[in-house]
Amino acid sequence: MPGGRLTGQDRQHIAAGLAEGLGYTEIGKRLGRPASTIMREVTRNGGPDGYGADRAHEATRHRARRHRQARPAAPPVPDSGHGRDPQAVQDFTESFTALLVQQGLPRMEARVLACLYITDSGDLTAADLVKRLRVSPASISHAVAFLERQGMLKRERVPGARRERYVIDDGIWLPSLLAALQMNEALAAASQRGAEILGATTPAGARFESSAELLLLVSKAFRQVMEQWQQSLAARNAGR
Repeated sequence: MPGGRLTGQDRQHIAAGLAEGLGYTEIGKRLGRPASTIMREVTRNGGPDGYGADRAHEATRHRARRHRQARPAAPPVPDSGHGRDPQAVQDFTESFTALLVQQGLPRMEARVLACLYITDSGDLTAADLVKRLRVSPASISHAVAFLERQGMLKRERVPGARRERYVIDDGIWLPSLLAALQMNEALAAASQRGAEILGATTPAGARFESSAELLLLVSKAFRQVMEQWQQSLAARNAGR
């Protein structure tokens, strides 16, 4: 099923795609998967020249068994007095983490982000994350550095202590959305330039002109939606 774990049949399709000389993006399209998922699968199982579907499937099963034996499952997230079902929260956390991984985040970074996201406070210290995720401080440090570079969290000093806490807010997705908007506008400008150079009455020029029109409409709608969201957020915060 697209979005779930790779099956043996998926791996057969990957092997067949590699044999055809297809790239990760094209194989991903055929399977309804991100190219990053295909790349990680192939890289960790022999590379493009050494990938074998059956061998990759068995190796994945072996790694899963070894992981289960080496580390017990994380306990459900505490209820915190809000009447939540701890197991339902834990199940959601795992599915949300998997979704972040499918969108391209490395797994440890996805686990850290999901762990922060489900907290009511929106902040945790490194020690909190180590305890909740049962990983080393170094793993947390690397993940936090990556997420900070992406603008997905920020560091704050704990008052009266040397420790830092890692914080997310309602604008967690804003940096990535702004980056997408900037790329969209750059493509629109390039398409307009292409139409001018090639001539809007020519087939190639008309293609660029049509693309520019679509991209400009997307950018306009994008900005309107972001402004609407910011106004809604400001009003919500003012009412708290």
